[in-house]
Amino acid sequence: MAKEEALYIGHRQRLKERFLRAKGSDMADYEAIELLLTYAIPRRDVKPLAKNLIKEFGSFAGIITADYQRLLEIDGIKENSATLIKFIEFASQKLSWQNLACDDTPFISSTDALIEFCRCAMGYSEVEVLRVIYVDTKLKVIETEVLQKGSVSSVNINPRDIVTNALKKNASGVIMVHNHPSGDPKPSSNDIEATKRVKSACDALGIVLHEHLIITPSDYYSFAKHHLLV
Repeated sequence: MAKEEALYIGHRQRLKERFLRAKGSDMADYEAIELLLTYAIPRRDVKPLAKNLIKEFGSFAGIITADYQRLLEIDGIKENSATLIKFIEFASQKLSWQNLACDDTPFISSTDALIEFCRCAMGYSEVEVLRVIYVDTKLKVIETEVLQKGSVSSVNINPRDIVTNALKKNASGVIMVHNHPSGDPKPSSNDIEATKRVKSACDALGIVLHEHLIITPSDYYSFAKHHLLV
């Protein structure tokens, strides 16, 4: 038993050293999860558990964005491990949000920063989610909120809710974002028609619909780039 403990402790140390040396660039997904789990499970070889998580959720991102209760269903994952995993998701969202709208530059400075934030926040959701970002005339972010959660293949987009909330927040513009769990960012006919209705409602009240993005884990679709917001 002491020999086995010495083996996995030595392995953990080597894993940490590899991470510090290359900042994780040479680590497989299961190794990154394995290193993370060492901080929640101090006295156990966690490599089999890390590999099992990859098998169950498919990737590092799939594990990090998995539902908390779903994580607890995995044999070997307790509250400490699940909480640490979800904290990594929170940290990634916090980082991408502050890159998007921090104190020094509290505005949407680039499409890339916007997409990064949206992908971290909702790109891996197993159901469609509608997020609305409210901005002022200088694209300073006033607030962001999840307005609706739907099914695997659809989410309700209600123009009235969007413009009502924009007026309450004194926003001069809005950015709509929703995800496609299928992985295909191409808009459906319903997406296009709903966007037209939102654009019409915004125009009537002097609110600018700056963008509607469809996000997936590896791709995105921009309504503005495809000239569908004119």
